[in-house]
Amino acid sequence: MSIASIARNTFTPEETARLGRVFEAGRVAGETEEQKEARASRIIANYMAGITDEAELLELSRKPLGR
Repeated sequence: MSIASIARNTFTPEETARLGRVFEAGRVAGETEEQKEARASRIIANYMAGITDEAELLELSRKPLGR
């Protein structure tokens, strides 16, 4: 993740593609819209925390966010 992305509070097309791949890879049969939104939020939160590896993002998206 680039410093510019953080400062702009936006994602580059490459970052958006990466996040989309992680989201699609984590699909679960029967997942509700609320569950999808929570999973997407976890992916974004972990990415913004500096985790950029897709496999790690996928694994972390399956776990609740730590506090």
